[in-house]
Amino acid sequence: MPDTGNGPTALATRSGLPAEFQYLLPQFPRDRWTAASLDQTAAFWLQMHGGFRSHQTHMGALIGQWRAGGELSALHRQLIPALQSFLQHLDGHHRVESGHYFPMMRSVEPRIGAGLDLLDRDHDAIHEVLESLFQTALGFHRAVTANPAEARDHAARLSDAIEAAGPPLLRHLDDEEDIVIPLIQLRGLPS
Repeated sequence: MPDTGNGPTALATRSGLPAEFQYLLPQFPRDRWTAASLDQTAAFWLQMHGGFRSHQTHMGALIGQWRAGGELSALHRQLIPALQSFLQHLDGHHRVESGHYFPMMRSVEPRIGAGLDLLDRDHDAIHEVLESLFQTALGFHRAVTANPAEARDHAARLSDAIEAAGPPLLRHLDDEEDIVIPLIQLRGLPS
């Protein structure tokens, strides 16, 4: 039974998916996920996830530049829009997955339901992180514009929060792909 708390399947603590959620993966493993062999929806899904990974890397690079002695104004000018775009796209992507694709997938392959439930719980956990990132970014922005003496502390808090959000998000993306890409490829989705 999936764990709803802080157990082994909780996003904050898991290191991978339990075998029962990966039962389709051996039939269509990652080494076969090449552009030429993928269903159009599966390819788009991977492209979206690649964009989130790239965005996370970009924000990490901005933070790294600032921590290496970069200017606070440059961090503010570049990181706030990057984070805003990241938050909006990820939230919208999760809404489409949970509201449209996951119900469709349940109808195609009812056995995948427990894995989709896990991914939905991930979305809830990630949404809390996104809200926290938004509030922390807002604090940084306000400090830069109204209280520059506190801006460096706010920048450090935001940088720490973005870095802490990375590993669970990447875990979710990998786990979601291991569930949905084989499902889309092997079972298809209704039109």
